[in-house]
Amino acid sequence: MAKAVKIKVKMESSAGTGTFFIAEKNPRTHPEKLTMKKFDKKSRKHEEFVEKKLK
Repeated sequence: MAKAVKIKVKMESSAGTGTFFIAEKNPRTHPEKLTMKKFDKKSRKHEEFVEKKLK
């Protein structure tokens, strides 16, 4: 069987609140880092979430 292509990445808030969520991405089609605007529950605003390494 073939290996799975998607990898899991940690999306962390740029506001510095420590809020994060786990997302999947395909590194073959999107080698650059992911960035998304999502709602941060701790700061109660829409913040930018950037990809960090999942430990």
